[in-house]
Amino acid sequence: MSRLLAAALTVALAAALAVGAALGVVALLEATPDQPNTPLITYEQTGQGS
Repeated sequence: MSRLLAAALTVALAAALAVGAALGVVALLEATPDQPNTPLITYEQTGQGS
């Protein structure tokens, strides 16, 4: 019975750790600001009739 209790506690601890890690990742993603949508490369527009 002791091994069963140890296994159950291990499973419960692993599940709590996984949920905590998932919530931490979500919190970190929510905390990062949105990046501006500016292009890295811009091309100059030239006249079409030349």
